[in-house]
Amino acid sequence: MPQKDPSRTEQATPKQRQKARKEGNVPKSQELSKIVGLVGGIIALRFTFPHIRDHVLHTVDWFLNQAFVMQFSQENIYFLFIFSGATIGKIVLPVMFFILFFTIGIMYIQIGPLWTMKPLKPKLKVFNIVEGLKKKFVDIKTLVRLVRNVFQAAAVAIAPYIVLKMEFSNLAPLFYESPAVIGSYILNTGFKMALFALVPLLIIAVADVVYTRWDYNENLKMTKDEVKDERKQAEGDPKIKSKQKQKMFSAVQQRMMKDVPKADVVITNPTHIAVAIKYDPTVAPAPLVLAKGVNHLAEKIKDLARKNNIPVRENKPLAQALYKSVEVGQTIPEDLYKAVAAVLAEIYRIKGR
Repeated sequence: MPQKDPSRTEQATPKQRQKARKEGNVPKSQELSKIVGLVGGIIALRFTFPHIRDHVLHTVDWFLNQAFVMQFSQENIYFLFIFSGATIGKIVLPVMFFILFFTIGIMYIQIGPLWTMKPLKPKLKVFNIVEGLKKKFVDIKTLVRLVRNVFQAAAVAIAPYIVLKMEFSNLAPLFYESPAVIGSYILNTGFKMALFALVPLLIIAVADVVYTRWDYNENLKMTKDEVKDERKQAEGDPKIKSKQKQKMFSAVQQRMMKDVPKADVVITNPTHIAVAIKYDPTVAPAPLVLAKGVNHLAEKIKDLARKNNIPVRENKPLAQALYKSVEVGQTIPEDLYKAVAAVLAEIYRIKGR
C-alpha cells in the first residue's frame, strides 16, 4: 500500500478547496446516490402502481382483442411501434422521474450548486497500465470498495432469506387464493424484502459518505511550504512589499525635498525632528506641512532650508505634535493654530511682512 506524503500535514486552505471545486473535485458518495435513487424508485413504484396496473391491463386487453386481428402493413406496424412506445413511456417515465429527482436532490445536498465540464476532459494518466494495476491491487481504496461490495451483496442476499423465512407459513394458503390476491401478496412481500435490504444499504451509504469526506480532506492536505507560498501570493511577498515601500518612501522623500525651498519656516525638535510649514491663503485656509522627517531626513530638511535661506526655529512640543498628527500635504489641526501662528508671526515680523 503506498504511503501518503508525510509532509502534507496542513489542512487545505479555502483557496485550495475552491480550486479543487472548480476542477470538479468534490466529496461525493456514489453509493449514497445509488441508494437514494433506489429508494426513489421503490417509492415511485409504491405510489404509481395503480397507474402502472391500469396501463398494463389496458395494453394486454388491446393486444388480445385488437392486435392479433390486425393485418400486417406498413401503416399498422408503424402504429404498433408508436402505441407500444407511448405505453412504455407512460409506465416508465413517472418512475424514472422520481429516481432522477431523488438522485439530483441528494447530489445537490452533497456538493451544492456546481457546474463544470472539466471532469469530462480526457486524462492521459488514466491509460497508464502500471498506475492502473497499482490502484487495483495495492491501493487502500480498492480494499475499501471490496469490503463495501461484500457487505452490500450480503445485505441483498440475506434480506430475501429473512423475509421468506418469516412468510413461509403464509405460502401454502396462497394455493386457494385468486390470482389477484397472489399478485398482491407477491408485490407486498417484494416490497418488504426491499425494505429489509435498504436498512443495511443505507448504513453502508452513510459510512461511505463519512469515508469519502475523510479521504477527500486527506488528499487535499498541503505542506507547510505550500501554505506559506499561498499566503505570500495572497498578501504579497514581504521582500517585494519591502522594496515597494522603499520606492514609495524614496519618491515621497524626493517630492518633500523639492517642496522644502517653498516653506516659510522649518520647526525642529531640535536634533531629530524637522517639519517644514508654509501658509498661503490662496492655496489652503490653514498652514500646510510640506515636509517632515526624523534623524537623517530631518538633518537633510534643515540643511536644505539653510541653503535656501528658510528660517529654522526650535520648538520641541510643536515639532513633536506636528510630526505625530499631520501628514505631508495636509493642513495643521485647529488646536495647533495659535502655536504655528506665533512662529509665523515672528518670521513675518523679521522679514517685514
